[in-house]
Amino acid sequence: MTAASLSLDYFFDPLCGWCYASSAMLAGIADRFPDQLRMRPSGLFDAPRPVSAIAGHAWSNDQRIAAIAGLPLSTAYRDDVLQAPGGVFTSRFLTRALVALGQIDRGLEPRFLHRAQHARYVLAQDTSRPEVVAAVAGAEMAEAGLPFDAEAFASRLTGDADLAARAEARIAETNRLQQSLTPGVPKLVIGRDGERLILEGEAIYRGPGPVLAVIAELVA
Repeated sequence: MTAASLSLDYFFDPLCGWCYASSAMLAGIADRFPDQLRMRPSGLFDAPRPVSAIAGHAWSNDQRIAAIAGLPLSTAYRDDVLQAPGGVFTSRFLTRALVALGQIDRGLEPRFLHRAQHARYVLAQDTSRPEVVAAVAGAEMAEAGLPFDAEAFASRLTGDADLAARAEARIAETNRLQQSLTPGVPKLVIGRDGERLILEGEAIYRGPGPVLAVIAELVA
């Protein structure tokens, strides 16, 4: 079997802390198998809610996640994002941004997600806010050498009905595919010759090496 017959489906939500734990793995497979990777946003945290409702649990959980995966986590994230007065928790604009960038180049999707996670957990930028999401997208586009209008993009995130519909369609497709899987994200589904191998938990929290080794055996 060659890599051409391989499929890699990554199920996630942009604000899922455990998805942050699998970020190094995702970066590795995105670099090695960009044509085979499909990003599957689940909409898990799409519905807006007050961030104060989840702040205590999120900080405790995120500390555990960072320790397990060996990832940075700033106290500024706790103070300026989780404890922001009037803050809202929603992955809606991150998902819409990812879909919009994917229309330009699908390879931008995993790179944008990684940048958004770093912006939130390390730089303490509130990535539930559309203008912040637009700035993160702008940084990714600049690195790719592509033109970008941050103000216009932020407006699209909140007011573009077509973009909203495309994001909702991506989420609906993910949910349809998840019906045959165990609940929850993140997970990586490796497809080969009509068969599936599902990797989740510790298997995807230890960086790209173990997953790439599994894939190498499949495509040898």
